[in-house]
Amino acid sequence: MFGIPVFELSLLVVGLLVAGAVTGLLAGLFGVGGGAVAVPVLYELFRFMEVPEEVRMPLCIGTSLAIIIPTSLRSFYAHKAKGAVDMTILGKWAVPVVLGVVLGSFIARYAPADLFKIVFVVVAGASAIRLLFGNDKWRLADDLPAGWLMRFYGLLIGVLSSLMGIGGGQLSNLFMTFYGRPIHQAVATSSGLGILISIPGTLGYMYAGWPRASEFPDVVALQFPIAIGYVSLLGLALFIPTTVLTAPIGVRLAHSWSKSKLEMAFGIFLLLICLRFLASVLF
Repeated sequence: MFGIPVFELSLLVVGLLVAGAVTGLLAGLFGVGGGAVAVPVLYELFRFMEVPEEVRMPLCIGTSLAIIIPTSLRSFYAHKAKGAVDMTILGKWAVPVVLGVVLGSFIARYAPADLFKIVFVVVAGASAIRLLFGNDKWRLADDLPAGWLMRFYGLLIGVLSSLMGIGGGQLSNLFMTFYGRPIHQAVATSSGLGILISIPGTLGYMYAGWPRASEFPDVVALQFPIAIGYVSLLGLALFIPTTVLTAPIGVRLAHSWSKSKLEMAFGIFLLLICLRFLASVLF
C-alpha cells in the first residue's frame, strides 16, 4: 500500500497516532500548535519513505501547518474559555502575521532544505535559553510596544513560523515574556496565533510544492491524492484524530502547573528539538 509493505505501514500508522496524541498534549500544555513535535516526527517518516532531502523538510513543514489547524482551534477555544487570551494582541497582529506567512510561503518555494532547519534551530535555541536560564530581569520593557514595532514583530513571527512549520507559540511566548507578560497569558494568547498562521500557511505550502510532484514522479509521498504540494494528506489524516482529542488535556495541565515548572518543561522540550535538528544540519 502506497509502495510500503503492509506490516511496516501498520507500524507507521500506530506510531503516527501515538505521536499525534503527544503533539496534541504539548499543543495544549505549551500553547504551541504542535509543529515543534510534528516536524521532526514527519521528517523521520518521510526519510523512511525515501523522500529526497531537497523536498523532505518543506513537505514536513507544510504538513505540520495543516496538522496545526484543528489543534490550534481546539487549544485556543479552551484557553479562551478560561479568560486567559489577550484578544487585543491578536487583533494588532492579525494582518502582519498573515502577511508574514504569505512571504514565508513564497520563500519556501525557492529556499534550500537546510534553511528550514537553521531557522528551526535558531528560534528553538533562543527560546530554550530564555526559559531555562533567564529570569524576570531579562526584559526589553515592562509593557508591549505600540505602533509599527508591534506590527513588525507580528510580521517576523509570521515569516519565521511559516519556515518552521509551527503555530507561532515559541516566538510569541518568547516575545511576550520579554515584555513582561506572565507565561500563562503568553501561552494562552499564543494558541490564537496558530489559527492565523496555520490556515494561510497550509495554502501557501500547497502552492509552493505543487510543481515538485512532476519533478519527482517516483516519490509517492508527493503525488496526488497522497499529497497536495508540500502538504501530505496521509500524514494529516493520521495525526489529526489524536491531536484534537488530547489538546484539552494539555490545557488543563498548563493551568495547574506553576510558572517555574511550565517554563522549565517548555525549555527542555525546545532544547531537545533544537539539538535534534542541529545534528541533522551538521552530520
